[in-house]
Amino acid sequence: MKKIASWLLCGLLSSLLAPAALRAQQAPQAPLRTVKLTAGIHVVTAEVAATPQTRMIGLMMRPRLEPNHGMVFVFEDRSQHCFWMRNTLVPLSIAFVDDDGTVVDIADMAPKSDASTCPPRPVRYALEMEQGWFAKRGVTAGKKITGLPAPR
Repeated sequence: MKKIASWLLCGLLSSLLAPAALRAQQAPQAPLRTVKLTAGIHVVTAEVAATPQTRMIGLMMRPRLEPNHGMVFVFEDRSQHCFWMRNTLVPLSIAFVDDDGTVVDIADMAPKSDASTCPPRPVRYALEMEQGWFAKRGVTAGKKITGLPAPR
């Protein structure tokens, strides 16, 4: 019960404290540096969101993703980092990933939603891809993602 209350409070505070510029995000952020990740035999080109601002904006206002492209979110600390889809136009799937690259959980997220999607336990990474990408390639919890950038 305490964990649920914590997630609800986190979501409420995120909504209230999000800068007005973020709430009114009109254009996608400039492309970020990329890394090549692998999930089994599949190669992903992932933009790296490793600062508070790049993580906050994420894939907002992108009209589409190129095939096998996504965004990897890198956090300095392991925590139950929650995600939302405000101003995000494409449906996404998110993989929550441990330090060693093990996929902890995968969830689908609806466009333009303020609903929070959280991992079941603390993680350092999250990888967002076009919705269904992981399922179509057989990437499930327990599989490994390699090539993850080191946290700063």
